[in-house]
Amino acid sequence: MINLLSKMHIMNREENLQMMEEKVLQIGNVTHFFSKISVAVVELSGPLSVGDRILVKGPSTDFEMTVDSMQIEHKNVTTVEAGQSIGLKMTQPARERDVVYKKL
Repeated sequence: MINLLSKMHIMNREENLQMMEEKVLQIGNVTHFFSKISVAVVELSGPLSVGDRILVKGPSTDFEMTVDSMQIEHKNVTTVEAGQSIGLKMTQPARERDVVYKKL
């Protein structure tokens, strides 16, 4: 059990180092995912625009995508700010509590 925890700690450290090398900024968390339409609700802690490259990471999630479509209250938006909650069209499934990072 301790060996497994040590490996997980090493993997998390390596993942953090890799993300530091990639120059990313945490900009939000997934609070819900609608699987039938592949849309995540993301509570933002930083700005985001259509065309930005993002990383979505969690215990069983790890993918990169370009932001193609965002909505607030069923209306398309091109730029959003910290503090807003958005619907974000995803290319792969996301899970609640996944973290969203913007590539700089």
